[in-house]
Amino acid sequence: MSFFAVNNLSAGYNGRNILNNISFQTENGSIVGVLGTNGSGKTTLLKAICSIINHTGSCILENKDISSLKPKKLASICAYIPQRSGIDIDISLLDVVCMGFNSRIGIFQQPTSEMKKQALNALNKVGLSQRADENYRSLSEGQKQLCIVARTLVSNARLFLLDEPESALDINYRYKIMALFGTMVKEQNSCVITALHDPNLALQWCDRLILLKNGEISDIIEPKKDCIIKMEKALSNLYGAVALTVCKDHLGNEHYVLLNQSEEFLCSLK
Repeated sequence: MSFFAVNNLSAGYNGRNILNNISFQTENGSIVGVLGTNGSGKTTLLKAICSIINHTGSCILENKDISSLKPKKLASICAYIPQRSGIDIDISLLDVVCMGFNSRIGIFQQPTSEMKKQALNALNKVGLSQRADENYRSLSEGQKQLCIVARTLVSNARLFLLDEPESALDINYRYKIMALFGTMVKEQNSCVITALHDPNLALQWCDRLILLKNGEISDIIEPKKDCIIKMEKALSNLYGAVALTVCKDHLGNEHYVLLNQSEEFLCSLK
């Protein structure tokens, strides 16, 4: 039995399906990336899994159909990070992170001192502990995203759904955040499913990549297991002509790099 399984999921807006009969499985302790061009359904998939939008099919997490759960119970096991937080009130960074405990406390209860300690620790992990008492709205978009990531780290969920968490971050924080989630899923035995804009980041950090095209899964690849020819073919089907090459960092670690091989792009370099 898989840790999490999506079975024949279809979803969309205003009576029109964006996704059609999506099925896949994931294991705990892993990061699963979702790649696709604009409009392929990446955000729709994440919203459907956590029941933000209506869908058909089932989403089974540790033998439970999470679509049938009440909102508070669902929030306790499934954490969702949208591209933008939607927070538009004066509130401290610490209080934003403490929202990650909402599913574990009553309506009128306040976070405990231990919870606040965990929240500060999470802010420290994303480099914002010195600003814990500052107004969330004073942050840059990238810093806001880091704060929301910290909120996710304390949620103690089993499944994490992230919608392009790297989109507002500079290159250093992009890799730092993915490293944090990589450590978290192994320590908590949980799973991350993340829509990513940057395929090179996905190739480095994800155990499995789900490739979406025209609302369907065009392929599923595993960068740590699959041969470069298979992955190059699957990614070319998604993005057009691309090439995969292997580069080494200063420590000798190998990483895949995706290169645009379209005729138009190559001619522009001449």
